Amino acid sequence: MKAVLTIAGSDCSGGAGIQADLKTMLANGVYGMSAITALTAQNTTGVSAIMNVTPEFLGQQLDSIFTDIFPDAVKIGMVSDKELIRMIAVKLRQYQPKNIVIDPVMVATSGARLIAEDAVAVLKQELFPLADVLTPNIPEAEVLLGSSIETAEDMEKAAEEISRQYACAVLCKGGHSINDANDLLYSSNQATWFAGKRIANPNTHGTGCTLSSAIASNLAKGHTMAEAVKLAKEYISGALGAMLDLGKGSGPMDHGYMISCGK
Repeated sequence: MKAVLTIAGSDCSGGAGIQADLKTMLANGVYGMSAITALTAQNTTGVSAIMNVTPEFLGQQLDSIFTDIFPDAVKIGMVSDKELIRMIAVKLRQYQPKNIVIDPVMVATSGARLIAEDAVAVLKQELFPLADVLTPNIPEAEVLLGSSIETAEDMEKAAEEISRQYACAVLCKGGHSINDANDLLYSSNQATWFAGKRIANPNTHGTGCTLSSAIASNLAKGHTMAEAVKLAKEYISGALGAMLDLGKGSGPMDHGYMISCGK
């Protein structure tokens, strides 16, 4: 069985962060492992507190994983502190894993800011150049680009520019704001659109975490970048389409919608 590591924050309500990542990895047929960057107090209505781990402890977690069950892919999610970002970069350069997927988490679905301002520059300088693929949504891509994205053509230009800047593939996620639920992959100097299935489900907590983890899982299993994105989008469409309805705000998806045992 292929193994995938998620380096991200914990969501105590289970819909996003490492909890969503591990559920996604299990559903996509890989063995999931986690290195926790932060504990968050959050639920479907928002984030009320964030407590980062120390860089030293994060490094110890990563050493424990890489020296025993070496991952076939690595997904990196919420890292809100510049010293934690530097530690991750040090360990990635040290162990040189393949298939690094970075979801540049900056803003929660609820609108809460999840990364310190001074950490963004370190993220760009230290971590992004190590990625195989970045998966920004429109607001995150605008932060990386420094300009607004309002059309499908803007998405293509943004993905191409970000790809060239960091020498990696870029999946620019349109969501419902631009071009329905269509996403744009720029990889190997080629732009490919992936049509999304529009699903009238207001419960979208953790969609970014889930998609990036599904991509990492499929890269670990040997799929090409385009195949991994296609399979990940199919999975997230199924998880949204299951219409799970939990919580008082933007609720989680049904990550295990394909698992029938226990029903």
